[in-house]
Amino acid sequence: MPLSDPRFLALNSWIARTLGDEARVALISGDASFRSYYRVQYLSQTFIAMDSPPDLVPVAPFIALANAYHDYGILAPEVKAADLSQGFLLLSDLGDTQLLEVLTLDNVGHYYGKALGLLDKLQTITSAAGQPLPDYDDAFVLRELNIFVEWLLEHHLKLRLNSQTRQIIDNCFDLLIDNVAEQPKVGMHRDYHSRNLMLCDDELAVIDFQDAVLGPITYDVVSLLRDCYVRWPLDVVEPLLEQHYNQMRALGRLGDEVNLSQYRRWFDLMGMQRHLKAAGIFCRLNYRDAKPGYLKDIPLTLSYVCDIGAQYPEFEPFVAWLRREVMPQITSDKLSQLASKTEALR
Repeated sequence: MPLSDPRFLALNSWIARTLGDEARVALISGDASFRSYYRVQYLSQTFIAMDSPPDLVPVAPFIALANAYHDYGILAPEVKAADLSQGFLLLSDLGDTQLLEVLTLDNVGHYYGKALGLLDKLQTITSAAGQPLPDYDDAFVLRELNIFVEWLLEHHLKLRLNSQTRQIIDNCFDLLIDNVAEQPKVGMHRDYHSRNLMLCDDELAVIDFQDAVLGPITYDVVSLLRDCYVRWPLDVVEPLLEQHYNQMRALGRLGDEVNLSQYRRWFDLMGMQRHLKAAGIFCRLNYRDAKPGYLKDIPLTLSYVCDIGAQYPEFEPFVAWLRREVMPQITSDKLSQLASKTEALR
């Protein structure tokens, strides 16, 4: 971050006024949005400062959700000070250890089990600051799916979709939208994965929750178990999926008519929707936001779609088209080369 950057200077000035002139600010990172994060050292204390341009990502939803999470006993960043007009927040420091950094085949069952337990509480949060969470409805889902079409197919691959191909894609999207509508709705984090869970003395803390909505019961669990950044073997995922199904039954969030087979279908199709959206977002981050690092994650996200979709005959036309027209162009080597080239030009 250049020392002359106007927002960095404004943030420094605000922190100095809030804490004192002795405060020192150092960039940590940005994320997959317009936000930037800094570690603030003040005397013997450390904090996290968030810079979130208010015209792009207002901080009020983050504050409302942070307070709601604390009210429900969920470990999350505590808002120590805020300037809504400038988009600055001073937060408690949860450390640097993302769950992804410590996961192994030996411990993933332990930590993911804890994460599934945490979801029990998180799902009960359906409002914040007295307002209901936004509804993850049909129109919302379609907007997300169309990110895949606009940014990966049309912008990245330059594909021209004829009427037959468009019909195949639309039929797939209709099935995925119907799958969302069939499920019970709960409080949904919407980005619940191993990079957004912090490890604090063997306890899990939740970050990046400001986009929470009221949505389908399997969304967060598929975000966790079929992570866009790491793929676990079936013998790891299946017991955890069954664990979550049993948790939902025990808590009364699933009716008696919903058996494990039905729940697995909800889970599988929910993952397909999320991974198509994510692949499109990774392209958008590169072209719109000059963040090429996510391009390398596209092959994994689309391999999930192919592998899971192939298990359901109704998705056969879509999967066949994806494997024929898209996957040959989506390779790790090509995307890594593009990411390196884009980074070099910045």
